[in-house]
Amino acid sequence: MYYKRVIDKHLIEWRSEPQRKPIILRGARQVGKSSAVRQLATQFEDFVELNFEENPNLKSLFTADLNPHRIVDNLSVFFGKTIVPGKTLLFFDEIQTCLPAISALRFFYEKMPELHVVAAGSLLESALQSLPSYGVGRVRSLFMYSFSFDEFLEALGEQGLLQAKRNSGFQNPLPDLFHQKLLDYLKTFMLTGGMPEAVAAYAGTRQMLNTQRILDDLYISLQADFTKYKNTVPPNRLIEVMESVVQQAGGKFMFSKASANANHGQIKEALDLLIMAGLVFPVTHTAANGIPPGAEAEPKKRKMLLLDTGIFQRVLGLNLSDFLFDPASTLINKGSIAEQFWGLEYLKYGSPWAPPALYYWHRESANANAEVDYVIQQGADLLPVEVKSSGKGSMQSLRQFLKEKKKLFGYRFSLENFSEYEDIKSLPLYAVSNLSLINA
Repeated sequence: MYYKRVIDKHLIEWRSEPQRKPIILRGARQVGKSSAVRQLATQFEDFVELNFEENPNLKSLFTADLNPHRIVDNLSVFFGKTIVPGKTLLFFDEIQTCLPAISALRFFYEKMPELHVVAAGSLLESALQSLPSYGVGRVRSLFMYSFSFDEFLEALGEQGLLQAKRNSGFQNPLPDLFHQKLLDYLKTFMLTGGMPEAVAAYAGTRQMLNTQRILDDLYISLQADFTKYKNTVPPNRLIEVMESVVQQAGGKFMFSKASANANHGQIKEALDLLIMAGLVFPVTHTAANGIPPGAEAEPKKRKMLLLDTGIFQRVLGLNLSDFLFDPASTLINKGSIAEQFWGLEYLKYGSPWAPPALYYWHRESANANAEVDYVIQQGADLLPVEVKSSGKGSMQSLRQFLKEKKKLFGYRFSLENFSEYEDIKSLPLYAVSNLSLINA
């Protein structure tokens, strides 16, 4: 069964664009890229899918030259069906294993623009780095992540609750009954995560134990993929660094803590590969004196997020039975999972055509340290975001930022309902997507 994704809307809009370019759908393994393309294929009369990993012999069709007319003719013969521009969706899956096919995409735009062409793959950043040019200006990238919390609610059939959340705000907070139900779903989502296989399993059975087993299988399969880096970085080092990302969650990533058997350069190489593969997302320190926040970023000061809270809690070794009958705060207090959740949600609700970078602010002082979990750009302003794992807690760092940067207000996300405290706009942790609906 296919569960609706936000990416579907963007793909359907692309289908109707008059000046359409081939798309490369980018993202980590197992986040649903191929399924989204197959869903798009239902809008076409015909569909041709090439999987270069499953059928490596197809690579030979891209070795002679990259003329799209010749390629399409040969593919028509191979698949025994005519590929008709305007009626057929042509899909190159696992394209990172066939570099000439990546290079060919630009020629489809130049010489066969009427044909709908989509490519997808994992580890694409590594592949693209090895190409001098893959068609800048002639090919568009569309970035995809695992299920967001809103998509999770929709998969569970909670469209009404989702709409109530979207319609709520500081002047009209949710009824307590709905608020508590969303907190319960939030707790569930943090345990299941957003990987499509895990979401589908929970949506179909509502059995958490089975979902956790699937998450274990997913993590093992991600580790198995590390063998593809064996000529660059040993798989064991990638596993070691990835697990260190989980252990160091919530704080600045310390290379000295990541491995006892590798030096700084080797750890950095492994971490860079994990970031390129979409398995880890950096949160970079910024001085936050003006836009864009990246202008004053300090790449040497970074926190790291794992791609999914479900896999995160399995790697962390949290005991499922400890949380099933405890308040949501019991789970959310573990391993800075609330901060992880917020950052991942913010990425998922950003533009898939140009994914936002993540930033935080930290001031080190002998007398007054202060740290704000995230700094976001809204219009021409930079605003602080503090993530709390409960409904209470000091907002000292948030107010210190507001005073120092002369900001009128900041955001706090916690287990509280929508509310306002003078210079603090407080939103429930499950309402990250509501940021786009707020007229700040």
